[in-house]
Parts: sequence; C-alpha cells; structure tokens
Amino acid sequence: MATVVLVGTLDTKGAEYGWLRERLRGGGVDVLVVDTGVIGAPHFDAGVPREEVARAAGADLAALRAAGDRGAAVTAMARGAAEVVARLYEAGRLHCVMAIGGSGGTSIATRAMRGLPLGVPKLMVSSMAAGDVSPYVGHVDITMMYSVVDIAGINTISAPVLANAADAAVGMAKGFAAAGCRALRPADLAAGERPLVATSMAGVTTAGVDAARARLTELGYEVLVFHVSGAGGRTLESMAGQGLFAGVLDLTLSELADDLVGGILRAGPDRLTAAGRHGVPQVVSPGALDMVKFGPPDTLPPVMRDRHVLVHNPSITVVRTTVEECAELGRRVAAKLRAATGPVEVCLPLRGLSTLGEPGGPYHDPVADAALFGTLREGLRGSGVTVVDVDADINSVSFGRAAADRMHRMITAGPAARG
Repeated sequence: MATVVLVGTLDTKGAEYGWLRERLRGGGVDVLVVDTGVIGAPHFDAGVPREEVARAAGADLAALRAAGDRGAAVTAMARGAAEVVARLYEAGRLHCVMAIGGSGGTSIATRAMRGLPLGVPKLMVSSMAAGDVSPYVGHVDITMMYSVVDIAGINTISAPVLANAADAAVGMAKGFAAAGCRALRPADLAAGERPLVATSMAGVTTAGVDAARARLTELGYEVLVFHVSGAGGRTLESMAGQGLFAGVLDLTLSELADDLVGGILRAGPDRLTAAGRHGVPQVVSPGALDMVKFGPPDTLPPVMRDRHVLVHNPSITVVRTTVEECAELGRRVAAKLRAATGPVEVCLPLRGLSTLGEPGGPYHDPVADAALFGTLREGLRGSGVTVVDVDADINSVSFGRAAADRMHRMITAGPAARG
C-alpha cells in the first residue's frame, strides 16, 4: 500500500495533523507521521518521534528545549527531518511527503522535501504560499498550496482546503507507487538515451527558441526549456553545475536586465556562469535584454513610470532598457563569458531581441541594441569567444535553427577538436 509521510510539529499543529491523518487513511493509504515539534507535548504518538528527528540532526532534544532558541531549534529539526525523510524514501516507505504549517513548519518540511529526487510527490499546504515561495521551493518540484487561513484548527475554511490537499496527496502517492516509484536523479538524467541540452525562454522569445528546440530534437537531443522567471534561471544554473547538459543554448538573458535595473525576475549573480565554469559548450544570445520585468502596473516603482512602459499581462509590466543600461548589460555578459573554461559562441540577432523589439515593435530601438552589441563585442575581443552577427530577429525560424546548428557542431566537435 502507498504511504504518505506527514512532517509536522505535533505540539502546535497536532489536532490538525490528527484530522489530516484520518482523512488520508480514509483515502486508502498508509500514513507515517514524523514529529518535528520541540517544546510542547505531542497531541499523539508519531511513527518517528521528535527525539529521533533531533538525533538524526546530531542534536539532543532536551538541549534544544533548554536553550530556548527557536531559530536554532527549527534549523536543527529541519536538518533532522531531511535526514529522516531521505532514509524513509530510500527504504521504500515514502510515496508522497506532505506537510501543513506557517513559516516555521513550512521551513522545516520543505527542507526535507528539497532533499528528495525530482518526481517524488511533495505537497506543502502553507499560509506562506501566497507570497514569495522561492526560499521554500528552491529548484525542486514542490507543490505549494495556500491554506487561506492559518493552520489553527479545523474550521469552515480549513476543512475543505485540507481535505482537497489530502485527496491530492492520496492520488499522488498511489500514482507514484503504481508507476514503480520512478524518480529522477541527476545520474539518471545524465545517462539518458539522448544528450540533454538546456535552453532559456520567455514569452517574447518563444518562437525562436521553439525553432531551435525543434532543430535540436531532429538532431537527436532532448531539450529542456527553462522559463527565465528568476527561479528558472537559477534552476538552469544549478543543473548545469551538476554536469547534466551536453550543451547550454542560452538564448534569453532577461534575468540579467532585471538584476541590473531592479526587476522582479532576478536569478542572482551566478546567472550565466555555471556552464562556463564547468566547461560546458554554450551558444548564447542576448534575447530579451531589451526589457526589465516588474509586477502589475500599480506596483511599478515611481522612478520607472515615466519610461517606456508596457503592460505585458495582468501580472507583468515591462520597461524598455535604455542605451546606458544596454551598454552595461553588454559589458556584464562579456565578463561572464570571458571567464568560461569551455567553448562559447555568441549569436547577435541584429533585427531584434524580442517580439517587442523587432522592426515595427514598440521596443524596436536600433541605438540601444547597438550599444549592447558594441560593448559585448568589445568585451569579448581577444577572448577566443566567437561572435556571429545574424541578420534576423531572435524569433525568426532561421535564427533559431542557426543557433541550434552551432550548438550541435560545438558538442560534436569533442574536447580535443575544441581545444
């Protein structure tokens, strides 16, 4: 029978976990509860008691309780829960991991969830799920569900929310067990039948990336597309750093513009570095560097409101990058690519960086684009990085296929030929 592992504090959320356990059992799964509480007495006995969780973290429960440091206790129990949950998965005793909680409980449980491979069902019902969940989710396939009200009793609102969550966990656990518990580990991805190529995409570069993806698929690759949402770029970098990709076709760099100007979809300072650091072949294009992304129009910073603003969709407002910003972005991209230890080629789409920036589009600005191209070329001068001018916009089929062909040639050349 499939087993759902519940991870939670049975002192502060014991009644809610007891209700959830019975709902899960009613759905036809076994339930194993891991208690991560520290201070108060548990509402019921857990399958994995809190003392065992503390020991798994190399800590002593009594000492954690006596210290009275909530932050240290949460950190220790999160570390212990991650160890316990990993052991349960390896022993075949976990087909879904689920938790409910506020900030502390979410922090503990998602730490455990992030340690499990891709494909293992992970469900977090949290009062924190309507905000920025990136610290909890990281680069992992955690399903976050907003609890609407705090996890504080079973009431008119919490009952149907938790019932839906439990029913979802039952379905995921049974499905995972029926499929033979097939998770995806890094070694499995790297050992696939087709070499993996990563590429980056936004809505404004979709057509070009789709053309590149189709061409690479024809050539025998499996292409993983990462949305440049901040989290997407960080995930691409993380996986590239694990050596999972034969090549990285990085056609959309808008996260770098957000990082420079203060947009909301930032991927951090390590964006565009992992493939180069690990010698992975790269074909790069400055796609979507003609814009910075912010939230809904009423959240736009005052300093941006007099600039060239467009409402991309109800959740995203974009601002055109200036000549000065484009010049700086060219310098930053060049500096990152100069540091690469593997082969790099840069394809410059001379007729536009996005659907908004192509001829006739609202962000078509040859002067700003020229500033970007100019500092990028200058920054790469003498570096050994090949820079290719393509007389097309980034979304043209010809551009996408040409970039894909360059990626293929680079990969098949082999280290000796490239060296």
